[in-house]
Amino acid sequence: MDKHLNDLATFACQRELAAFDAAAVERAKWVILDSLTAIAAGMRVPEMSALREATLRGAAPGRCWLVGTGRRTNAADAALLNGTAGTWLELNEGCLIAKGHPGIQVVPAALAAAQELNATGEALVRAVLMGYEVSARIGRAWGMRLAVHPHGTYGAIGAAVAVGVLKGFSAEAMSRLINVASTLGLATSRRTLLEGATVRNIYTGHSGSMGLLAARMVECGFTGEANGVQSVYGNVLGDSFDSPSLTRDLGQQWLINAGYFKMHCTGRYIHSAIDALDEALLTAPGGRVAARDVKRVVVRTFKLAAMLNGAEIDSSFGARFSIPFAIATIIHHGESTLEAFDEAAVANPDVQALCRRVDMSEEAEFTKAYPDKQICEIRLEMVDGTEYTGHCEVMRGEAANPYRDGQVREKFFKLAIPGWGEARATELVTRFTRLEDIPAFGDFAADFDL
Repeated sequence: MDKHLNDLATFACQRELAAFDAAAVERAKWVILDSLTAIAAGMRVPEMSALREATLRGAAPGRCWLVGTGRRTNAADAALLNGTAGTWLELNEGCLIAKGHPGIQVVPAALAAAQELNATGEALVRAVLMGYEVSARIGRAWGMRLAVHPHGTYGAIGAAVAVGVLKGFSAEAMSRLINVASTLGLATSRRTLLEGATVRNIYTGHSGSMGLLAARMVECGFTGEANGVQSVYGNVLGDSFDSPSLTRDLGQQWLINAGYFKMHCTGRYIHSAIDALDEALLTAPGGRVAARDVKRVVVRTFKLAAMLNGAEIDSSFGARFSIPFAIATIIHHGESTLEAFDEAAVANPDVQALCRRVDMSEEAEFTKAYPDKQICEIRLEMVDGTEYTGHCEVMRGEAANPYRDGQVREKFFKLAIPGWGEARATELVTRFTRLEDIPAFGDFAADFDL
């Protein structure tokens, strides 16, 4: 096995949470909390309700949460359903350096395993932190092909590592686990999100369920390729793999601290255009313009954002991956909300008309600056000849442009209170920000319905 990957596996087996970076530990707890609300909200969409009921018919019972439903099932089905729901509304945490969303692929499996094993709360935090760190570093090292969607790929490794931590795997077993999990990901397609195909949402659920399966396989004696990670990510799903970067600043730089929380229910690259639009509207009277008064919107941005240029949107899910739609619906509604991306917004003729008046293109220099900068420029050309311009250099929420203190907490309560009520939402924050004080997470969860 590659030395760097072996060192990373050994690192994942560290047992002392007190020795970890305090900021990373705190952020891991908020990644869990943020994931819970994203899952609960996503669990309410019709397709998820149908999948949940179809899955539970004849499913093995269990003690694991189906978040947002007050119901429970076995660990594998809980990880599958929770992970799938968690990406549906595009509100889940992510990390540009990792090329994806480690958290929502790790958290569902870690929660399910912690409940099933009745692990300590401290072990749950370590599991999420290590699953995130290992998978994010693999994502960073991966020379991903543009045709690949990163969900459902290295997420299986992150979920497996989290389960391995909770099961107390040795360094040698963790190494085998990573190699086994490396070949349990999906051959995912980026076109699914460009076309608004909702099969894409199962990718993250698949990661969680495969992580649980990989751990069981290793316990049963299964083996993987000697260097499955290099093989899959350097040859099958990518054109290169920078193995030395796996251990660069290991234990000093925690990639979870470089992640972002979302305030808009869209694909992350769209946030650059939303930030630029917000700046442009600052100079408009009252901070708003009427959609009918906009002659044209010109957007210049980096390649991954420029690809999200669909102007013929026919579904709420597809709306979340279109910069023209995001601009049009935010101008029409006056703000970025869940309602601005629902089916009624998609059916709105004024939004659809403005969507077709958005001119998008890639700027090579902006692409070259990515991912350190996520540059987007926008110009609103009004019917009366007035122009409003805005610019985004680094998206809000990135480590270099963080949200103000308390905004992530505010987002949590905004999503949590409608489903759980203020008292239960407050208790969730209290208990999960002190997870290390919970001696038996399974027992705690048994008395705490979500």
